[in-house]
Amino acid sequence: MPLKTPEKLKDQALSELKRYNLRMQIIRLLYKKSPQSAVQLSKKLAISLPSTRSMLNELIDEEVVLIKGTGESSGGRKPVLYSLNGEAFHILAVEMDQYNAQAVILNCLNEPCSEIFQFDSNIDDPEFISKLDQAFNRLETSSGIRKTQVNAIGIGMPGLIDPRTGVNQTIKNPARRSIAQQVEKHFKLSTYIENDARMQTLGEFVFGQAKNSQNTLVINWSWGLGLGMIINGEIFAGSNGCSGEFSHIRVVEDGELCECGKRGCLQTITGAQHLLDLAKQAIANKEISQLTNDFQHRPDELTVKAVIASALKGDELSINLISQLGKNMAWGLSILIQLYNPELILLSGPLSAPKQYLLPTIQQALHQYCLENILSNVKIEISALAEHSGLKGTGVMVFKKLFSTQQANR
Repeated sequence: MPLKTPEKLKDQALSELKRYNLRMQIIRLLYKKSPQSAVQLSKKLAISLPSTRSMLNELIDEEVVLIKGTGESSGGRKPVLYSLNGEAFHILAVEMDQYNAQAVILNCLNEPCSEIFQFDSNIDDPEFISKLDQAFNRLETSSGIRKTQVNAIGIGMPGLIDPRTGVNQTIKNPARRSIAQQVEKHFKLSTYIENDARMQTLGEFVFGQAKNSQNTLVINWSWGLGLGMIINGEIFAGSNGCSGEFSHIRVVEDGELCECGKRGCLQTITGAQHLLDLAKQAIANKEISQLTNDFQHRPDELTVKAVIASALKGDELSINLISQLGKNMAWGLSILIQLYNPELILLSGPLSAPKQYLLPTIQQALHQYCLENILSNVKIEISALAEHSGLKGTGVMVFKKLFSTQQANR
């Protein structure tokens, strides 16, 4: 039996919008927590138990809801438990950084149904949609999930993004800034975009170390510094979705030129490019290091991964370079700590990998830069979800939109 999209569910349900919305609320409640009984659902929906059971039976017939056994009895017949069918809905989740992208097909339990496929692209790549199409084809083959079974696309990407309009103002070509609309037109699937740091934060909030957190900062430490904020138990986006531009706070007077066009941004002393520049200069100076041995005749082939790998093998120069980045990062973190008073700061991204060298350096520097009464309440940890938090967060974002009652008005 073919799986139903939310739009098909609407077509096959009773014509009344109220009933359609109630069905979507059941799906959303089961997405948030499964299994649940009909009694639990009816109380949350504030509707009668017979009406709830009627709609559950419809959703079972449509293979959207499954019966998952029985629960504990409170003095009578054991309640039947219902769960969302993980294979009822699927999305294509995409995450981008400055140079690369990765994509995966997720089911509505946020489980991967395919490999995570990586491909070279970025927000200014005019071939992005074509490359995404090729990635989609590969994932369709590896997963066995047909494109017709995919209900929507979600993309987490760097930039100043207004998720309400699907516009990324950071894309250099104005004709490409309405990227969500262009992807939606090409694939004929509802498409939602969000800032990559906020998607990583959402992933940490639902699945990771920030679960149940009230005040947490999540930093994606890569070529830039993406910042996502959980404030009072909610993801903070700002008035038009442009919060969290941690990369571009100015910390060095007349410093290095940043890609944003200004000088002295935090990114210029903490980002991956700065690490490469320091390493290449050390190699040019013939400093004693495994990096010098390996790359003195081919410095342009040096990568961030190579520097990190060298540090993890105990190379003194590489360790010192990474420690210097950590001290610079602590400068920026001290500002955030004293502004937001978080309970937890999570570091993710490729530059957070050598944690045994970073965390001691950062902690020591923070004791120099921060008020002790504020710092004493802050934990600083490395994300355990690593590179998967953004894809997981994108899945949550898209399924919440798909299962919203507002979907009926599209």
